[in-house]
Amino acid sequence: MAAAARDFYEVLGVPKTASPEEIQRAYRKLARTYHPDVNSDPGAEERFKEIAEAYDVLSDPDTRKRYDAFGRDFRRVPEGVDPQTWARPRSGAGAGARRGQAPRGGPGPGEGEEVWFGSGMGEDIDLEDLFGGVFSGRVRRGWGPIAGADQEAELELTVEEAYGGGRRSITLAGPGGSRTFEVNIPAGVTDGQRIRLAGQGGQGSDGAAAGDLYLAVRIAPHPRYRVEGRDISVDLPLAPWEATLGASVAVDTPSGEAKVKVPPGTSTGKRLRLQGRGMPNPRGAPGDLFAEVKIMVPRRLAEEERRLFERLATVSTFDARRPR
Repeated sequence: MAAAARDFYEVLGVPKTASPEEIQRAYRKLARTYHPDVNSDPGAEERFKEIAEAYDVLSDPDTRKRYDAFGRDFRRVPEGVDPQTWARPRSGAGAGARRGQAPRGGPGPGEGEEVWFGSGMGEDIDLEDLFGGVFSGRVRRGWGPIAGADQEAELELTVEEAYGGGRRSITLAGPGGSRTFEVNIPAGVTDGQRIRLAGQGGQGSDGAAAGDLYLAVRIAPHPRYRVEGRDISVDLPLAPWEATLGASVAVDTPSGEAKVKVPPGTSTGKRLRLQGRGMPNPRGAPGDLFAEVKIMVPRRLAEEERRLFERLATVSTFDARRPR
C-alpha cells in the first residue's frame, strides 16, 4: 500500500501561516540538500519531487488558496464549489473521489504516472544560484524552464562619488569567473539604496529570463564628512576670537567651498546649518549640511599674543564653568 501523501506545509517544514518569503527560504534550504544532482541517496530524487510539488503549489497565491480550502483534493474540485459543502461527508463514488481516490478508468497522481513539478518555481529560484555552479549550465530534463535568480552585491562609494554620481566600471567575482559592468550612479544616491542592473543576475534555464543584479550602496567613511541620510556634517574649526566676536568663514562641502556665518558668542558643539547643501535628491528637496563648531586655541603664543590673553584674563568676568 502506498504511503499517504504528506501535507505540503509539512513537506516544507513551515506553518500554514508562513509568508511567501518563509516558504521560499524553506524551499531553497531543502533543495540544496535533496536535489538529485547534488545528493546521490536513492531516495533523494523522490524527496525533491515532493519538495518541488509543495513549493509549486504554495508559492502561487491562487493555488495556495485552493489548497488551503480543499487540501489534496484542490485539483479535482470544480471552480465555484463552496469549501464547507465539499467538506461534508458523502456516500458513493463521489465520496471516494473527494477523499483523493482516483476515478475509475485512470490513475490519479502518484498512481502509475510520473509527475514532474517545477515549471513555476518562483521568479527568484535559480539552480545555479542554489548550488553555486554545480550544474555548469546543465539542468536535468523534465524540470522545465526556471527563471534566473535576482542577485545582490555591495558597491562602495566615496562621499564625493555618491554626491556627484556619474559612470563607473566595476568588476565582480563569481562562480563562473569575473564580470565587469558599466554602472550609471545617480547623483545623491544614499547609503543602503540599491542600483538595479536588469538581466545581469543569475542565468535562467532552458531559455528562461535572467534575474537582475542589485548593487547595494555603501558610503565609505570619510576623513571630513559624516553622512546621515541626505544630511552631511563637517567640523568647523574656529579661533577663539572668531567664536566670540562672530565671523564669516569658509567651509568645505562636496560641491566646493561655501561661506557660513558664525554668530557672536558661538561655543564648541554648535551646529550651523547650510540649507540644501547636503546630498542632492532627484525626487525632492536635497539634504542640509551642518558645520559643527570646534574652537581651537594656539599651541604657541607670540609675546604680544600672550600679553593680550593675560590682559583679557584680568579684565574678563566670564566664568566658563558657571551654567549659562
